[in-house]
Amino acid sequence: MSAADEVLDVVDREDRVTGQAPRGEVYARGLLHRCVFVQVTDGLGRIFVHRRTAAKLVFPARYDMFVGGVLGAGEEYPRAALREAEEELGVSGLEQPAPLFKFLYEGPGGSWWSSVYEVRCTLPVAPQESEVAWHTWLEPRELERRVAGGEWAWVPDGLEAYRRLRAFRGDGVPPPAPPA
Repeated sequence: MSAADEVLDVVDREDRVTGQAPRGEVYARGLLHRCVFVQVTDGLGRIFVHRRTAAKLVFPARYDMFVGGVLGAGEEYPRAALREAEEELGVSGLEQPAPLFKFLYEGPGGSWWSSVYEVRCTLPVAPQESEVAWHTWLEPRELERRVAGGEWAWVPDGLEAYRRLRAFRGDGVPPPAPPA
C-alpha cells in the first residue's frame, strides 16, 4: 500500500471524526485530518532537525524541527506521537512523548489538527531513509538563527508549530515569519 492509499480519519473544525478517506484524497480535496509534531531533544538539550526526502507527498525536501506525521484511521494522538517518533528516528523503546498543546493549522499545504509533543532521546538514532534525507542536532540558539536567517526552506506547518511552542514556553518573542 502506498502512502496515498493509507486511510485517515476526516475531522471537523472541533476535531471530531466525521468520516474516513485515503490520504491522497484527503490531500487532494483539502479535508481536515489529524497530525502530530514531536520535538526531540538529545541528552545535551540539542534539537533534532532534518530535511525531508524529495518523495514526501507534502513539503518534499524541506527542513523540519519536528518529527511526526498524520494519524491513521482510529489512531489516537499519543500513540501516533510515539509511533512517528520511533519510526522517523529509527529507534525503539523511546519514552512516551509528553503532550504540550493542540492547534488547527491553516496554511500552505492545507489544514489539519496538530498536536504538539516533546520527548528526550538518548538512544542512537538511525533515521528512516524514506522520511529523512539528512539530519543533525542543533543547539536551540542555532535553530533560532537558522529559522530567522531564512537560508533553509522550512515546512510551513512546522514553523507555525515552532512559533507556537516558543510562545507556549515563554521563550520571548516568537521568531519572525520566514521571508515570502
